[in-house]
Amino acid sequence: MELNKVYISEEKFVNLNEPIDISIPLNPKEGPLAFHIPAPRFEPIRVGNFIGSVALGGSANCENLMLNAHGNGTHTECLGHISKERITINQCLKKFHFLGLLLSVNPKKIANGDYLIDEQIVDLTQIPEGTEALIIRTLPNSNNKLTAIYSGNNPCYFDPKLTAAIRLKGIKHLIIDLPSVDREEDEGALAAHHAYWDYPTKPRYDCTITEMVYVKEEIADDSYLVNIQIASFESDASPSKIILYKIN
Repeated sequence: MELNKVYISEEKFVNLNEPIDISIPLNPKEGPLAFHIPAPRFEPIRVGNFIGSVALGGSANCENLMLNAHGNGTHTECLGHISKERITINQCLKKFHFLGLLLSVNPKKIANGDYLIDEQIVDLTQIPEGTEALIIRTLPNSNNKLTAIYSGNNPCYFDPKLTAAIRLKGIKHLIIDLPSVDREEDEGALAAHHAYWDYPTKPRYDCTITEMVYVKEEIADDSYLVNIQIASFESDASPSKIILYKIN
């Protein structure tokens, strides 16, 4: 067995030398912003006469990072995002590789002018048995998603009936290129989140939602091995790197 190959079955494998990164970096100078959360700040630490910047005369670079995962780029969140009890992404995400499916969809415009993704838009019958991760790419698709200002602009969102159906299909990791599965202003209901995690009825502790990825046009709708990477944050969400590997 070659070291750069991981076999999914006797006939299927992925090449670890061919990663497809669909995450958007957290960048203090540019990047998507949502929910009126300010851009991240990266600043050199100052302690006495020491400054954590070689460019400013320090002996080493050492920055303080000010960020909010939910509004500053690709992030992965857990049930703790909506639960009364403190539940963290580091507690919930214990496996990091999953069989996944990428689907491209055209959201529909509804009577109130909103753009919605529902069961008529996402054909769940396309999902192969054993799929644990579902990546939704919205159309039209452009690199504007790398710098979009979503705050106050009521971006597209999911129908709670669809996120419930995704849950019933056995999907444990929902990955989207939008800032949220829920409407920007919904009076705090977060109905699509609740339906997906089945909270508080039967909470799904090992399931995640990843938001604000960017899947380039040349990446085909297909099955992939999905790698979700997080920092070990004891918080409800973490900035994340999402890697796809083509299944050969």
